[in-house]
Amino acid sequence: MQRMIVPERPGWAEIARQNGFTFHHVNGAKYWDESACWFIGLSEVEREIEDPTVELYAMCLALVDDVVRSQELMERMAIPQAMRDAIANSWFSGAPSLYGRFDFAYDGTGPAKLLEFNADTPTSIYETAFFQWQWLEDMIAAGRLPAGSDQFNRLHEALTERFAAIFTRGSLVHFAAASDHTEDRQTVLYLEDLASQAGLEARFVDVAQIGINAAGQLVDDQQTLIGALFKLYPWEDLLRSAYARELARSSTLFLEPMWKAILSNKAILPLLWERHRGHRNLLPAAFEGTVAADAITTSAYVRKPFFSREGADIELTSNGQTQRGPAEGYGAEGRIVQAFAPLAQNDGNYAVIGSWVVGDDAVAMSVREDSGPITRDLARFVPHAIVDA
Repeated sequence: MQRMIVPERPGWAEIARQNGFTFHHVNGAKYWDESACWFIGLSEVEREIEDPTVELYAMCLALVDDVVRSQELMERMAIPQAMRDAIANSWFSGAPSLYGRFDFAYDGTGPAKLLEFNADTPTSIYETAFFQWQWLEDMIAAGRLPAGSDQFNRLHEALTERFAAIFTRGSLVHFAAASDHTEDRQTVLYLEDLASQAGLEARFVDVAQIGINAAGQLVDDQQTLIGALFKLYPWEDLLRSAYARELARSSTLFLEPMWKAILSNKAILPLLWERHRGHRNLLPAAFEGTVAADAITTSAYVRKPFFSREGADIELTSNGQTQRGPAEGYGAEGRIVQAFAPLAQNDGNYAVIGSWVVGDDAVAMSVREDSGPITRDLARFVPHAIVDA
């Protein structure tokens, strides 16, 4: 695996605009960056990204089964007591999952190490599934990549197939996000299109416009019953909202399901380590304030809140120096300590690998880069190519 400088496509920003990729720059800073790409070998992808993703996801599902059967584990994970039965019921009823994304530290010199699991509301779907694939095709057509180049990327097809597997053709599925948040709205718009390709009726509703009718069921702004809802809004907030009990009593099928609130919690990292100590793809991790956590802090380590996003309130300590992510007030529910794993690095660019799960399958890879080892909200998306396919 190596980072290579490549020529940008002439007029790529206009190509992005024509394809609805309106957030390729954020606040004037480049978000999509095709001035470089990461080359990786096919066997490397299969051995170090795809296979570990499938194994880790199976381990995560087994952990959910443990947690929903244990009040003690629910307590350790700061799951609100009033919502524990609803979470367990979503698991035992077989509520389906659409997708998720593991974030790995991997530099090509050893096994990929799990940093966290974005199990509930991972974004960068459009960039991964569509725009980086279009980049690959254009680069091959222009002779800037070898004709045999490929990507680990069937996210578009896999999501379409998964929608078709979950729902009966013709079903109405609502999609919710904050309409004034450009990235979220465009992400959901792309998912609406995939659902339509799967033969479903997709309808958008602003998350703030979802209501509850007299029967205690969710309705949209036209008072239409919401039988199925994809919501780009995190469960950790919904479970603590004024509408939490109504959500628990609702007959709506949620994507992601309520049991994903367990896996989107960084408290899974010490729980996975306790169950699979020494696993090649796991880092030592423990709950803050424990003897096990103290042992981890004798070397380089990362301190993470149970709930944080895009590097917020994360602290990385190495060689006596501490770097901090943006301060956004996370951490009230608890924190974990995790051993440090170096990211792939080249010329001041630190790359985190995203490995996408749809259903139970590993289906795609993405790369985001930042100028430091804590990946923040404005980290750049950089395409990848398999060069020995």
